[in-house]
Amino acid sequence: MERNKFIKFVTMKEQNKPYHIKSIQEEQLFWGLPKPKHPLVSVFRYSENFKAQPTLPERRTFGFYAISIKKNYAGKLKYGQRYYDFDSGVMTFISPNQILSHKQGDITPTEGVTLLFHPDFLAGYPLAKTIKNYGFFSYEVSEALHLSEQEEEIMENIFKNIEREYQCNIDPFSQDVIIAQIGLLLQYSNRFYNRQFITRKIANDEILIRLENLLNDCFNDENISENGLPTVQFISNQLNISPNYLSDMLRSITGQTTQQHIHNKLIEKAKEYLTSSNLSVSEIAYQLGFEYPQSFNKLFKKKTKMSPLEFRQSFN
Repeated sequence: MERNKFIKFVTMKEQNKPYHIKSIQEEQLFWGLPKPKHPLVSVFRYSENFKAQPTLPERRTFGFYAISIKKNYAGKLKYGQRYYDFDSGVMTFISPNQILSHKQGDITPTEGVTLLFHPDFLAGYPLAKTIKNYGFFSYEVSEALHLSEQEEEIMENIFKNIEREYQCNIDPFSQDVIIAQIGLLLQYSNRFYNRQFITRKIANDEILIRLENLLNDCFNDENISENGLPTVQFISNQLNISPNYLSDMLRSITGQTTQQHIHNKLIEKAKEYLTSSNLSVSEIAYQLGFEYPQSFNKLFKKKTKMSPLEFRQSFN
C-alpha cells in the first residue's frame, strides 16, 4: 500500500468524525515504518528521520492501546479541550477508541518510544481484564505522567526489555514475556502516578478549593432545585479534568472519590433542610434532585446510620 493512500477521503458530513486507525500496521505506515513483525504488538522509537504523513487527520482514534514516552515534541497534542507541549519526558496512555487530536502541522516528535498492542494480544491472559482497572488510560494529556530521572530510567529499561523480545525471533514464549513486561510497566505507572498526586500538592490543593467552591455553587437552593444533582462528568468538565484523573487524585489525597465528595455535600445540604425547614422528607428529596424519595432515604441512612426522619427528630 502506498503511503499517500493511507488517508481516507471523507465527505463534508464526515469531516467532524475522528479518523479511525484500525490496525498497528496502519499506524506504522503513517510514520513510514516497516510492517510490524507481529500484527498485534509493536514497539518503535521516534527520530528526526521519521516521514510522517503531512495530511494526518486532526482527530483520530485507535483500535489498540498506545503507551509512549515522548521528549522534544515539536508540536502540541490535545485530549478534550487542552493542548499540551511535550518538551520533557512524559508518559501518555491511550486506550482503544479514545480521541486524539493535534494542530495541523504539529506532528514532529524527535525523541521517545511507543508501544502499541491490540486488545486481542492480551486475550486469555489476566491482564486482559485488569488493564481496565488502570484509570490513567482515560486521563487527558495535560494529566500525563511526568517522570523523574530515576523513574524514566526504570521505564526505559522495561521498554528496552520489550524491544529486545520483540526484535528477537518470535517463539512460543515471546507473548508471555512481552505481556509480563507490559503488566510491570502498568504497575510502575500506577505507582508513579500516585507519587505525582503527592508531589503536585500545590496544584492539587488548588483543585480541591475549586471543587469545594463548585459544589457549594451546585448545592445552593436555586441551582440544586433547577439543575438537580451534579454528576461526576459535570464536575470534571467544569474543572477541566478527566473524570478518572479527578477521582484518582481525590482518592489519593482525601481517601474519597468525586462521587463520594458529591454525596458528602448532598448530605450536608440535606441536614440543613432537615434542621432548618418545615419541608417533608419527600419534599427535601425532590428539592435535592431525587426522583424517588426512597433513593434519598437509602443514601442518607447509608451515610449517617440514621433515616432522615430519625435525624430530624433527634433535633427536636
